[in-house]
Amino acid sequence: MAASNLPGDMAAFIRSVELGGFSAAARELGLTPSALSKLVTRLEGRLGVRLLNRTTRKLALTSEGEAYFLRCQRILAEIEEAESELMHFRDQPKGLLRLNVGVAFGMHQLVPALPQFLARFPEIEIDLTITDRIVDLIEEGADLAIRTGILSDSTLIARKICDLERVICAAPAYLEQYGAPREPRDLLGHNCITLGTAPMLKRWPFNMNSGVTRINVHGTIVANSADALRQLAIMGVGIVRLGDNIVGEDLAQGRLLPVLADKHHAEPLPLHALYPQGRHRSPKVIAMVDFLLGQFSHKPWRNISTRKAGRAKR
Repeated sequence: MAASNLPGDMAAFIRSVELGGFSAAARELGLTPSALSKLVTRLEGRLGVRLLNRTTRKLALTSEGEAYFLRCQRILAEIEEAESELMHFRDQPKGLLRLNVGVAFGMHQLVPALPQFLARFPEIEIDLTITDRIVDLIEEGADLAIRTGILSDSTLIARKICDLERVICAAPAYLEQYGAPREPRDLLGHNCITLGTAPMLKRWPFNMNSGVTRINVHGTIVANSADALRQLAIMGVGIVRLGDNIVGEDLAQGRLLPVLADKHHAEPLPLHALYPQGRHRSPKVIAMVDFLLGQFSHKPWRNISTRKAGRAKR
């Protein structure tokens, strides 16, 4: 940082001392010698001390001026160091990143991917909050949030990562014992275990000739945890409808099989990275957003067989 970037009277004083006179300093700062002299005089008046002894041939520091000049040099060095550090931040993302994410996406997708991110950006530290509670990013000091569904806060910058889709599925053992439903209404005779966080989650939608039709399913278990339902489904307790980001690996490994995939209305849910306006130029935020887009925009949890599967066989 040049002295010319400091307040005018301080810059005039520093360069006058460093260059040995008002004329040379004035040429560098784009001022007349008299204007520069007035700036130094104003600084002396504000401080209440004489900083320079002026003669026709040269400038000489007073004892007060020498102490002030040395302090100004130290301040200038600290400013230069701070600016250099900020330039390093720009080139190499670093520092603490406060990240908020929902439970399902956080546990099944983000957490397994974090080692790769940290290996790529070793100078970033992450303070991770995993919760389905919608938080106020500004109030809680979060840098970035990952959220599903329709956005309501228009003051935040949103970058869409992808669309999540729900999948109806069950364990092979369940389908062998009870048979696979062939039509949506067949679900009324099955144990459909559901999320209890919203009434609509018990009304499963299907694409019919008349449009989207919802079936009111029921079962022996209602839970507020998608992970709990996933585990129960794998153990053969019943049929579930969960996000493909949660059960994608289970479908790929055959632990769960898709049910009524040719008729099910998947109801895509947008997944966004959200951050406050002031964070849009933060290198650590930019690094994480770019990572999320590169890692998840192609939906790696979605196995090709789940997209093409029809009804599960009996």
